[in-house]
Amino acid sequence: MNQKLEFRGGWGTAFVPVAIFLFFCILYFIVFKAFEMHALGMGALVALIVGAIFVKKGNYERYWNSVYDGVREAVPIIVLLFVIGMFAQLIKTTNISGGFVWMANLLNVDGGLFTALTFLAVCIIATATGSSIGTMFTCFPIFYPAGVLLGCDPALLAGAIVSGAIFGDNLAPISDTTIISAGTQKYTKKEGIAEIGGIVASRFKYSFVAGTITFILFWILGGGGTVSGNATEFLAENTNPITLVMLVPVAIMLIVAIKFRNIYIAITVGLILGTITGLVSNLLRFDDIISVVDGVPAGYLAGGISYMMGTVTLVLSVYGIMGVLNGAGVIEKVTSAILNSKMCQSVRGAEIAMMLGISFTTLSFGGVTSASMATFGKVQNEIGKRVGLHPYRRANLLDGFANSLVLVVPFLSVFVFIGALLTQGYDFVEPLLLTEISSALIYCMILFLVLLFSVITGWGREYEGPGGKAISQRD
Repeated sequence: MNQKLEFRGGWGTAFVPVAIFLFFCILYFIVFKAFEMHALGMGALVALIVGAIFVKKGNYERYWNSVYDGVREAVPIIVLLFVIGMFAQLIKTTNISGGFVWMANLLNVDGGLFTALTFLAVCIIATATGSSIGTMFTCFPIFYPAGVLLGCDPALLAGAIVSGAIFGDNLAPISDTTIISAGTQKYTKKEGIAEIGGIVASRFKYSFVAGTITFILFWILGGGGTVSGNATEFLAENTNPITLVMLVPVAIMLIVAIKFRNIYIAITVGLILGTITGLVSNLLRFDDIISVVDGVPAGYLAGGISYMMGTVTLVLSVYGIMGVLNGAGVIEKVTSAILNSKMCQSVRGAEIAMMLGISFTTLSFGGVTSASMATFGKVQNEIGKRVGLHPYRRANLLDGFANSLVLVVPFLSVFVFIGALLTQGYDFVEPLLLTEISSALIYCMILFLVLLFSVITGWGREYEGPGGKAISQRD
């Protein structure tokens, strides 16, 4: 039997790396407003180095072995992140946003309807790219000034863009949060982790209901601005209907992911079909696929790997921290404390405990959902297994609550900070305040209510049956 990792001051000292990592989350994302995942990865690695100082004599080697044990569990997630990074970069290279702006201009859409359609367009783009923050940086320069010029309410328009980005991050099979939520939830009645295709298929109903309600609310509330005479010129410069053809490989990739429940097959199909479609439609040149510029590798294949390096570093280091907590028996203690509480005497109570746990963790990490889910995912896995919940259900609650109400908190959410930052620099509209962005994140609020309804009523709740099969009644 492996000995427990021991710290000076007791097992509570094992939280030193967590505290240091949290400090770097706040420092970079909130104080410096530097939205780079590799900076958080650095913070987690520094946290591990400092944490090693606090182990008892004779535990130093055991400390780093615990780190390695945690990192080994991250390998399947890392491989997936690198693969999906290439597809995400392919979609970005083809600039699909211009097609949606063209469509809105063609249909003479403005005001509230433009806000609602912007939400829908960003949902599609974010689902295709699997990157919420990347989608925000891509879509704000196109949709935000165009919508303001067409008479949209600036705060609600910005809220629509951020909401759509979060929608895609929650639902996309190639999203890092989807991959992490799947990778942390394991079967008890067969080997392996939850399949991404199955998770997306079971998650869709929550996202669809929340997304539909949000679309209607943005349509009703999103007007009220002033149409500007500069709108026509701006739209003409930022429209390209041909880019909509890239929806074909995206749609086929999503269908394959759900049908075969194998993300590798889906990404392979998406990459091949997307590349062919881009070349045939002249949205891609061969040097957009692979090339060298000034001695530096370029093209979406190399770019996709480079794009994911920050997230991969973050995941590796966070899993290393979780390995330390696991080696010190902290995960077991926290899980046992939750399970032995009155709240976990019922399945509904266990799901409420999951909701509170991931919400608090995400809030603590400043809305960095990938880090919070990698941290709390192991605890959620144990809680869910003890009450027989299917890995799909556990993953959906983990990802859903992490992407809901906690992201609305104005001074503790990276999404609110980025949204406010991206409204700056326009002569025709004042930059938005954090509170204005926060109050406009309608999707996050509605998703929380949908999931809370699901927990209270049991809608969508599934248990793990023989061979890992999802069943509606507990054995």
